[in-house]
Amino acid sequence: MKYPVAETAPVSEHATAVPARAGLREPRSGRSRLLRAIALPYEYLVFYGLLALFGIGGLIVSLVAVILGPILPRRLGAPVGKFIIMTGFHWLTSVMQWCGILKCDLSALDALKGETSVIVAPNHPSLLDVVLIVSRLPDMVCITKAPIWDNFFLGGGARLARYIRNDSAINLIKHSTEEVRAGHPLLIFPEGTRTRREPINRFKAGFAVVAKRAEAPVQTVFIECTSCFFGKGWGLLKKPEFPMVYRMRLGRRFEVGDDVRGFVSELESYYSSELAGKVSIRPLPAR
Repeated sequence: MKYPVAETAPVSEHATAVPARAGLREPRSGRSRLLRAIALPYEYLVFYGLLALFGIGGLIVSLVAVILGPILPRRLGAPVGKFIIMTGFHWLTSVMQWCGILKCDLSALDALKGETSVIVAPNHPSLLDVVLIVSRLPDMVCITKAPIWDNFFLGGGARLARYIRNDSAINLIKHSTEEVRAGHPLLIFPEGTRTRREPINRFKAGFAVVAKRAEAPVQTVFIECTSCFFGKGWGLLKKPEFPMVYRMRLGRRFEVGDDVRGFVSELESYYSSELAGKVSIRPLPAR
């Protein structure tokens, strides 16, 4: 069964920016009110059903991690954990697309498959960003906030995959540098948190310090979307407008020089220029 809404053109580089007060909702064609009345219950059913499945899936992964974690050495446990997470995220995004609530173009990320010792640095409009990226790039080392790492439902897979626990800036930079030097690709958001303002937040310097110490390039990635879903301040149970449209594209690759602060400022300007006037989001407060 497909979600009964009008087809929407994919996000393109020439998409016209929507005023912030419009909420950047996906435009709809003139479907009848009757069709919308039929579609609305379907939306709620799919949305809350997928939230429940995500929670159940997280619990299952955590239980598996509790069993495998003490048994498998790091060289085996990390790939197994990453594969489990990738499989779960890929399944989730596939179901969302099949149900018609998500349209996404992640094909640009395929160019990064097999990359080693590189820092992948996207903007961060939503918590869904990690799900979409990891579903396409399973070898990525991610940084996990301490509360999520310690959470029984969500932290088991992160611990098995040997993701980096973000409990302090010093440990974050130390462990991130070690992972990149060991040849692993690292996913890190230069904003440090989800976007609060359009087009991006001010950048933190941590990612640039890691890149400099590890002598690794920084690959820029631009995430464009038409939904505020799971943005900063978005309530967990608040249903967004469907379908949500996401597109990711690669930008330039940078090397960090001696002037770390100057590099961070340069990269922030580059992101602002690339994302200004594009389809983006404006996070809304939870209701």
